[in-house]
Amino acid sequence: MILSTSARVERIRPSATIAVTDRARALKAEGVDVIGLGAGEPDFDTPEHIKEAAIRAIRDGATKYTAVGGTPELKDAIIEKFRRDNGLDYGRDQILVSSGAKQTLYNLCQAVLNGGDEVLIPAPYWVSYPDMSLLADACPVIIEAGAGQGYKITPGQLAGALSERSRLLILNSPSNPTGAAFTRAELEALGRVLESHPRVLIATDDMYEHIYWGDEPFCSFATACPDLYDRTVTVNGVSKSYAMTGWRIGYAGAPAPLIKAMAKVQSQSTSNPASMSQAAAVAALNGDQQCVAEMTRAFRERHDFVVSALNDLHDVSCRPGAGAFYAFADFTACINARDGIDDDVQLAEYLLAAAGVALVPGTAFGAPGHLRVSFAADMDTLKEAMRRLAACLG
Repeated sequence: MILSTSARVERIRPSATIAVTDRARALKAEGVDVIGLGAGEPDFDTPEHIKEAAIRAIRDGATKYTAVGGTPELKDAIIEKFRRDNGLDYGRDQILVSSGAKQTLYNLCQAVLNGGDEVLIPAPYWVSYPDMSLLADACPVIIEAGAGQGYKITPGQLAGALSERSRLLILNSPSNPTGAAFTRAELEALGRVLESHPRVLIATDDMYEHIYWGDEPFCSFATACPDLYDRTVTVNGVSKSYAMTGWRIGYAGAPAPLIKAMAKVQSQSTSNPASMSQAAAVAALNGDQQCVAEMTRAFRERHDFVVSALNDLHDVSCRPGAGAFYAFADFTACINARDGIDDDVQLAEYLLAAAGVALVPGTAFGAPGHLRVSFAADMDTLKEAMRRLAACLG
């Protein structure tokens, strides 16, 4: 018997970040001394009041199916969050709750993209954006934004990338992997370009909204560009800000017809997210936000240390970020100066073997020559990792 897979699956790659994390875990299980800085996962525990809400839900019997798109209580908490934090107004029929923001974005791609459609993706990008597009038979169009422009696309670049086949633009701010965040003025400038392209939808991935320390308040795309509200899908979740990665709750606010289509996709894949996770998310969004502020303060302290330590390495440069918990360092000069290492993938392999530090190659994010360093680890671990890198690279 010949076991074959679909052409659709053959077009995509496994997640590089998950692969690096799994490899680091496997090496640790074998007794190898490895520091894994590849995971996009907070090292903090989920706050107690959130865990208690889930426990209460289980004890109260909230263990059955819910509506596909989320419970009324969670939808109302999300509506209030959008109003409170972003000045955006949505109704329940404009909210979809999914098993993580990754599913939210996947639902969107399946709901709106057809063969031949183009998806505009600024690079560096989160690893899953291009492959989600390919799974919907669309064509990713990569817009490269290097360190010299702060890893953010310009209005001119956007205008040059748009075509009659453009259907979706995906923006991520603060960014995974760079930590770069668009200002309100920068978003307004991009919005002015998009006004003359009514076929293009905008998906804004705000997952790291509250892990943010920019010079001005965080601004979501629909907040900056209210005239494009009816074409914008605002995606967020509880995974990062509340240290709830394993709970798998993401959500979106969008025009009701888009939400209806996305929910239809979800109804034929996973159906509703876990009921107790939804109860926990209600407590997260409605509860005291001091836990988020405390975690963000720690992330900023780590950011400042790691960025400084990376810039102290020979032939390495790293721009500071405005949020998230990643440093994205340019190792191009380091690669060019070392015999036997031709690219960032080989450098990552070398650092794993020689220094016992697991990092994600920038090629996975559309930025060859870079490495992503997650500082979602305690300060002692980060200091030891930077010491090892310094000893290995000189």
